[in-house]
Amino acid sequence: MIPVKLRMRYSKLGKVRFVSHRDGARLWERALRRVSFPVAYTEGFTPRPKLSFGMALPTGAESVAEYIDIDLVAGVTIDIQDPAVVEGLSTALPVGMDVQMIAERDPARGSLQTEVTSTTWELAGPGIEPELLESAARRILAADELFVERERKGQRRTDDVRPLIRDLGPDSSGTRFVAELNTVGRALRPSELALAAFPGIDPVDIRVLRTHQWTDHDGERREIISLPNASEALDESLSA
Repeated sequence: MIPVKLRMRYSKLGKVRFVSHRDGARLWERALRRVSFPVAYTEGFTPRPKLSFGMALPTGAESVAEYIDIDLVAGVTIDIQDPAVVEGLSTALPVGMDVQMIAERDPARGSLQTEVTSTTWELAGPGIEPELLESAARRILAADELFVERERKGQRRTDDVRPLIRDLGPDSSGTRFVAELNTVGRALRPSELALAAFPGIDPVDIRVLRTHQWTDHDGERREIISLPNASEALDESLSA
């Protein structure tokens, strides 16, 4: 069957992390035009490519698990298993943005915005020692409430974000803080978690990396697109 809806997983690493979500969408449009990718367009006076993205990655954060949905022109054949398709798109994108895998999207499934139920993040930086990681995780997980101050529509407010934290703790090396955060409702930003976990450390000095985006489907928790060599790719990005 010829796929008419595609879902792509890609990375966003290095200097391109400072490109905003909106500008990142423009980079995708430009790359798809550059390789003459058969994207379907909306109708009307100002046709737009039929692209949709998941939860916006905070500017300054990196990721090895970003996604884009693309509608194709009806009847067009594309071999999504052909490495040249992935390589061509990666070459057309800026350095640091690389397509990792292309899959056919089930039309019966929801959008990325509705499918993703949680995301996994890794936080690392100077001053975050193993003992600090462990004590911060114990303190937060043992708490019934965790309040952070936020600004919304020009108003300051205090929210309890503890229900948004599924799990957290040091990774196996003891050098990175791993957190799985719920995305339903108003999500907890990694920078907000960093302030709560490490109050004495400037969040600007903390490296933030999104490693997974999860969905709960038929009672099973799984990645939107799972990579066969995900652990190797993650290790490479973290050592860069």
